Amino acid sequence: MYRIVKKKELAKNIKLIEVEAPMVAAKAAAGQFVILRIDEPGERIPLTIADFNREQGTITMIFQEVGYTTRKLGELKEGDFLADFVGPLGQPSEIEKYGRVVCVGGGVGVAPVYPIARALKEAGNEVISIIGARNRELLILEEEMRAVSDELLVATDDGSYGRKGFVTELLDEVLRRNGRVDRVWAIGPVVMMRAVAEVTRPFGIPTIVSMNPIMVDGTGMCGACRVSVGGETKFACVDGPEFDAHLVDWDLALRRLNMYREEEAQALAYHSGEGGNCRCQ
Repeated sequence: MYRIVKKKELAKNIKLIEVEAPMVAAKAAAGQFVILRIDEPGERIPLTIADFNREQGTITMIFQEVGYTTRKLGELKEGDFLADFVGPLGQPSEIEKYGRVVCVGGGVGVAPVYPIARALKEAGNEVISIIGARNRELLILEEEMRAVSDELLVATDDGSYGRKGFVTELLDEVLRRNGRVDRVWAIGPVVMMRAVAEVTRPFGIPTIVSMNPIMVDGTGMCGACRVSVGGETKFACVDGPEFDAHLVDWDLALRRLNMYREEEAQALAYHSGEGGNCRCQ
C-alpha cells in the first residue's frame, strides 16, 4: 500500500498528490512515469512523474480529472492509500549540456516539463521556458518553472494572463530572436506538440515530445501504446515516452488517442450515476 502524504488543488480539476514510494523515488528521473491503481478492482493508469524526493522517499504527480479513475483519484485524501504504484517506467530524458534549450509546457503538460527544465538547468544549460493554459485559473507551476529558468514566458488562450495566444507563437518569436537554440522539449496536448514540431522543423532544431497514448501494462507486453516514429512502430512505455517530434506520425497518434472516447464517456456516466442508479465499483 502506498500512502498519500500530500494533496493539493492547483486549479479547477487539477490535483497534486505526493505518494510515499521510497523504492520508486530512489530510481526516478526526469521524463519517466508510474502506473498506479487506486484499489483492487480499479484500472491501471499512467501518470508522469512531476517531482521526486529521494530523501523523503516520495513521488509527486499532477493530474487533471477527466475520466472516472482520475476523478476517483482526485477524491482521495492525505493519509489514504493506493493499492499499486509501479515505476519508474519509461526511458529518462537525455539530459546533457546542450547550450541553449527551450522547454514548452501546455496545460497539465507543464507538470512533466518542470523536472526536465530543472535537470537541464542543473546540467549547465541556458533554459528558456514557455508555459500556457486556456486561462489564468488553469495555469500551474508558474513560480516553480521561473525558479529553474533563465527566462519564463507565459501565454493564455483568452489573454487573461501573459501573452494572448498560444505557446507556439511565443516559441516562434524565441527562435527568431535568439538565433541559436540547441534543443526543444514540448509536453502537452497532442495538437500542441504537433504544432511545436511544425514551428521548429524549418529551423532544424532537435525537438523532443512526450507521447501519452493509451497504455495498459507499461512494460511493452500489450502493445496498446504503440506509436509510429520514422515509419517504425515504437512502444511509448518502453521505447519512450519521449520521441523525436519531427518523426512522429501525428495523424495516427490523434486517431489512436480518440479510439475509446465514446467508451470513456459511457464509463464516466455509468459510474457517476448518470447512466442509472447503479454506482458499481
